Amino acid sequence: MKRIYTDNAATTKVSEEVLNAMLPYLTEAYGNPNSLHSAGREVRQAIDKAREQVAAAIGCDAGEIYFTAGGSESDNWAIKGIARRYGKKGKHIISSKIEHHAVLHSLAALEKDGFEVTYLDVDENGFVSVEDLEKAIRPDTILITIMFANNEIGSVQPIEEIAKVAKAHNIFFHTDAVQAVGHLPINVKEMNIDMLSMSGHKFNAPKGVGALYVKRGIILPNLIDGGSQEKGRRAGTENTASIIGMGVAIENAVKVMETESKRLAALREKLLNGLLEKIPYCRRNTPKENTLPGVANLSIRFVEGEAMLLMLDMRGICASSGSACTSGSLDPSHVMLAIGLDHGTAHGSIRFSLDKYNTEEEIDYILEVFPTIVERLREMSPIWTEENRAKIQ
Repeated sequence: MKRIYTDNAATTKVSEEVLNAMLPYLTEAYGNPNSLHSAGREVRQAIDKAREQVAAAIGCDAGEIYFTAGGSESDNWAIKGIARRYGKKGKHIISSKIEHHAVLHSLAALEKDGFEVTYLDVDENGFVSVEDLEKAIRPDTILITIMFANNEIGSVQPIEEIAKVAKAHNIFFHTDAVQAVGHLPINVKEMNIDMLSMSGHKFNAPKGVGALYVKRGIILPNLIDGGSQEKGRRAGTENTASIIGMGVAIENAVKVMETESKRLAALREKLLNGLLEKIPYCRRNTPKENTLPGVANLSIRFVEGEAMLLMLDMRGICASSGSACTSGSLDPSHVMLAIGLDHGTAHGSIRFSLDKYNTEEEIDYILEVFPTIVERLREMSPIWTEENRAKIQ
């Protein structure tokens, strides 16, 4: 049975071009990039090129890019680093209720150390209010951290407006752009972003490599002490092949971003509109505007998300009921609750996330299969009754 993979917000396939770029640095060119001999210098030059490729993709200087092990590490470093470095100036941070857990758990850790965090509400489409942000600012606010685009429903925040507010109040601004990099146009200089987190495996690079952009002039404490790697901020021999793969992947993603975004947005709308038409008692969670091109999220009432995923998997379709980082939890998604869904509706949420390898034929297959799965599950559901359906109308 052919597998249809629609869980690209969780991770993407390493492209053939990226893999081919990496292979020499796992075999022939395996020198340590910190060695002075020719084998080491050759690898150092390749890492320098990758740093330039990443910097070019978001409009910054290569010296402002620090390679990490992924988005979660980048988020932790930025948020905890600002708190540690500038905590004497203030202990108040502003974020939102729909952040990735790498951000939320970093903030929770800081709260245990005496920091105060204001978590902004979002509207039914998952958008932060800039007006609410301004009202939340205090004299002791040192950091605003708001994600660029949400990993579950796809909402793209008004980043430029948020950054403008932060700059006006002399507050550091960090954005978790893990879902946005490679999929949306980003220029950190024009957008006044101070720090930005990204992860390679969201745009066809391997897992275990990411980067943190830190605006020149901002000094974060060392993440790992030891050698001189990453300007002495993050010690340890570099993940050479993956870094080089990330450079190629991000350059390729930017090249096709405009045309690919239009194609994916069309597939997303075909999928969402088709399912909404075929499945009654269904709610669209993905905004119609200002959203990621490939994320399609909806809630199916009277059905559990886990049951839908298992039956989809039996038909060769890989999807998600939310963030992969919380897939082991029995609690409903915090994002779904934040946009105002009740627990029952939130539990019936499902996400299809598309990338360059998905086709229209695959969307047609999902539209054929998924409604029958929902129908079958509802027939087995004790709450699929005329009385309960009447209550929600």
